[in-house]
Amino acid sequence: MMKRTGLAAAAIVASLLSASMTKAETLADTLTSAYNNSGLLEQNQALLRAADEDVAQAVAATLPVVDWSLRANRTWNNAQPSGDFAVVNSRTLQFNAALTLYDFGVNAFAIESQKEIVLSTRQTLRGIEQDVLLNAVQAYVNVLRDREFVELRQNNVRLITQELRAAQDRFDVGEVTRTDVALAEARLASARSQLASAEGTLAISIEGFRVAVGRAPGTVSAVSPAPVSRNLADARAFAVRNNPSVLEVQHSVAAAELGIRRAEAALGPSVSLNSFVSTDLDSNETVQLGVNVGQTIYSGGALTSQIRQLKANRDSARAGLHLTVLSVEQAVTNAFASLQVARAARQASNEQIRASRVAFQGVREEATLGARTTLDVLDAEQELLDAETNLISAQADEVFASYQLLSALGLLTADHLNLPIQQYDPSVYYNLAKDSPELLSPQGQALERVLEAIGRE
Repeated sequence: MMKRTGLAAAAIVASLLSASMTKAETLADTLTSAYNNSGLLEQNQALLRAADEDVAQAVAATLPVVDWSLRANRTWNNAQPSGDFAVVNSRTLQFNAALTLYDFGVNAFAIESQKEIVLSTRQTLRGIEQDVLLNAVQAYVNVLRDREFVELRQNNVRLITQELRAAQDRFDVGEVTRTDVALAEARLASARSQLASAEGTLAISIEGFRVAVGRAPGTVSAVSPAPVSRNLADARAFAVRNNPSVLEVQHSVAAAELGIRRAEAALGPSVSLNSFVSTDLDSNETVQLGVNVGQTIYSGGALTSQIRQLKANRDSARAGLHLTVLSVEQAVTNAFASLQVARAARQASNEQIRASRVAFQGVREEATLGARTTLDVLDAEQELLDAETNLISAQADEVFASYQLLSALGLLTADHLNLPIQQYDPSVYYNLAKDSPELLSPQGQALERVLEAIGRE
């Protein structure tokens, strides 16, 4: 039964790898595919474009608003001496225009607040980009580690099979007892079980890679840790200045401050210019131009309540900034510690492998001379296997911890890693949209082309 389970797991792994084994896979390939295939990035890029449009709408509030209306009326009245109804038809075409002349900065604060929200949303997108790339690194490392585990377990099965044959040969000539053969058989069964488990874990990692990267992995190759040379103090200070989570909340605090100033400005009067031109069926034209000055005198406390609410939200954002800074510093410390532990574990595992290999070879030679038992050989082989397993895990942990540290520093981006991709430039759409262009204008037509290109992608 155990043998059939192992064969089934091996078949699953083989089927998952068969479509991509012909192409070597580097970490840069993986990160590039993850960036290009990420639906999460596309989703947040669209949310950023929506935030850009809020700036355009805030700018539009400072510009003239022109509209037109056509009214057609039919009136019946019986004011005639004969008592008959008189029917009067009228049509009026009217053009209206309005422009805010002065509002104590309400619209200006609104524009600046929306700009801060755009900057905050850009940092959100940058954080999502880091998450996507870090997940890809984790998927790559998992496949690499689990593939090496499978190879290690396969080699372990071969070695124990050889030991079983040797024990059986020595048993046949009377050098060992049946107990030695049984010990080797038990270890072989355990090795086959662990191989099946390793193959199953590899299959899971391959599927996780497919989800994180958007395709099945090729033949993944060994990768070195990311170069991170800063000490802990420098890393924490740099992360507070550069981590997208911190920058996102900083811009949110700035937007909240501007929102308060906008609400306070709204307590003052506003001055607007209004005009209209109308004409009727008899070509009678009416032109009107006027200036309106107005101010809210009493609103039941709604405006002052809104200011208090905005201040409370501002205080919440400030507290959130403090918590975010602490969280980022903790993330840097954790990643830095994990990296140091993984490096130490890798170095220790190398020494352990060297010593265990010498011991295994010596015990096996001594067993052929009758100075060691089969159990001694199996134990020495198990110690060597454990050392090699520890090394593989330490190498994987070191690579992932180095990229975790890059992420905490805010450097795990396509730009910093020089990935060969067409990066999303958030300023392109913003610069086209910020002045609220009309669809018929050259700027509006350029926006339409950008949206069509994004849709085709």
